[in-house]
Amino acid sequence: MVEIKRPSPTDLLTIGEVVARTGVAASALHFYERKGLIHPERTAGGTRLYPRHVERRIAIIQVAKRLGIPLSEVAEQFGTLPSDRMPSLRDWNRLNERWRARLRARQLELERLQEEMTQCIGCGCVSLNACLVMNPGDQLGAEGHGARRLLPIEDEVPEGVGRDSH
Repeated sequence: MVEIKRPSPTDLLTIGEVVARTGVAASALHFYERKGLIHPERTAGGTRLYPRHVERRIAIIQVAKRLGIPLSEVAEQFGTLPSDRMPSLRDWNRLNERWRARLRARQLELERLQEEMTQCIGCGCVSLNACLVMNPGDQLGAEGHGARRLLPIEDEVPEGVGRDSH
């Protein structure tokens, strides 16, 4: 009877095997390594060997990219996870909850923007001093209508042009 060895999260894979299993280019793996997102081992000859559990990290990186989460934040979150072993379900759930909250905040912001756009399109407003979409948080508008940072008219007359030369 032939005994079949089950894969272990600590099995070492070559870069070619990781590329084939994840669909991520070798150059991307090198980039993730430079960013501290994944940590291969090195043979005496310098060949990279990745623990099988690095596939999970790569999958998380790909999801984070789709969600618009910067790699710097992924690295920060990965810093809370063990790099020498497969993170536990509890580790992943903690990471998931952080990103779920971030996604919910983004979702609410997009819904708010959609509502503002609907109101703007619905009312036909094209006024920059009133439009929340085009001019959110307008502070200078509280001082009144019109431009607030332009020089007074008399200071803008080019040299050599008389004020009464109409």
